[in-house]
Parts: sequence; structure tokens; C-alpha cells
Amino acid sequence: MNGIGPAVIEIERLNTRFGAAVVHEDVNLAVRRGEIFALVGASGCGKSTLLREIIALQAPVSGSIRVFGREVIGLSDQAALPLRRRWGVMFERGALFSSLTVAENVGMVLDEHAGVSGALAAELAAVKIALTGLPPDAGPKYPSELSGGMRKRAALARALALDPELLFLDEPTAGLDPLSAVGIDELVRQLRDALGLTIMMVTHDLDLLWRAADRVGVLHEGRVLGVDTMEDLSRSDHPLVREYFYGPRGRAAREQAWKQR
Repeated sequence: MNGIGPAVIEIERLNTRFGAAVVHEDVNLAVRRGEIFALVGASGCGKSTLLREIIALQAPVSGSIRVFGREVIGLSDQAALPLRRRWGVMFERGALFSSLTVAENVGMVLDEHAGVSGALAAELAAVKIALTGLPPDAGPKYPSELSGGMRKRAALARALALDPELLFLDEPTAGLDPLSAVGIDELVRQLRDALGLTIMMVTHDLDLLWRAADRVGVLHEGRVLGVDTMEDLSRSDHPLVREYFYGPRGRAAREQAWKQR
């Protein structure tokens, strides 16, 4: 693991509600520079909502979210642009434009946010595509012509288009076969180490957690139950945390990770 630095993301006393439904209640979290931080919890516990709030696509009821030391709550789209250029986002379903090729999807980000177009954009797009492990012939293809694993990598190439310091991954292995998922695990760590990224991901994948995450935060019914390494969380006395990490699937993922190490 690279040297861990000060907090890049700081969340304090965060509260989110949709009508009478409480999504987050007094959430406090910090993601440190250079680490791979994973957010886990049951479906509907508010993981993806928290991610949208961090990237200023949604506003909580109260609290504070600072990214690179800047408060993001209340920022207008225009004021948020300099921050958004410093992070990249890979959404769960990729969010690739189906009418554009992979290279065009990446190039569009370069054109829109960096004013880079033409041959230079095509060259830079090819570099980003190669970084994700896709073959050169993936660039001219449309998303519909790619496998699920290749579409995830294409979405990742687009997230890397602006050379971000911070990378958000929303369910990066969801819907993938085990072999493709293992490839994503390895790629996440390689990118962090090679590019000096800070990575925050939302995932249900226990194998990914054991193989890639430096620290993990557990959300349950709007609250943070714990933040620690996988090793320490798997030994937690909290019944809900223990059930999540030390059930049959958790034990199998832990044993497999140990074998690989």
C-alpha cells in the first residue's frame, strides 16, 4: 500500500431524509489520501446515496461533506466544476453513451472538460483505454459490442480521462462472472499504485473487499457501524458486522484471499 496521507473526503454529522424515511443519521467518515476505501452494507442502506452526495449530485438535509478541503454541500454546478475535474466516477451500469464508441465516450470528456479534441483526444483516449487492460481494438467498438467486463473497463477508462486524483467506483464488479471480477480486483490496486489515486468504492463483493480494500466502512440503517481493515472487521464482536463478514460467503472469501496471498 502506498503511503497514506491526510483525509481527502471528510463527512461529519451527515443526515439525509426522503420525506419521513431516514437514509443517513449522523454519519461520520473520512477517506485518506492514497487508500482504497470501500463502503458496504445491505441494499437500501444509503451507500449509493452517500456517493451521489459526495460528488455533489444530491444534497443531504444537514451536515458537512468536504472534498479536498472544500465544502461540496450547497455548491452550484458551476462552482463544483473545478472539483469535478479532480475526480472520476465509474457508475454501476457504466453510463456509457450507446451511440458513441468507447474511444468517443472517453474523448467526449476530454473535449467537454479539457478542450482537447481531434487527434490529440484520440491519442489520449487510447492511452486511457490501454490503462484499463482493454485491447486496442476496443476503442472503435460500441458498448453493445462489448462483454460486461469490457464495458466496466470502458467506463473506467472514461472515469480516468481527466487524470483524476480521486476515483469513485459504484459496484465495479456487479453482474460480472468470477473471472472478470477478479480482473477488476487486480486492476483497482494496480491503478491506485501506478497513478497514486485515492479510491472510494461502493460494493457488495466480499472477494473484492478482501483483495483490494485497505479500509472498509459498514453502513446499517443509516448509521456507520464500524470502519476498519477487513481483518479487524471480520473479528468484530458487533453481531451485524460479524454476520456480514463472517457468514459462509465471508469465510469463503477470506480463505480465498489468504490462499492468494
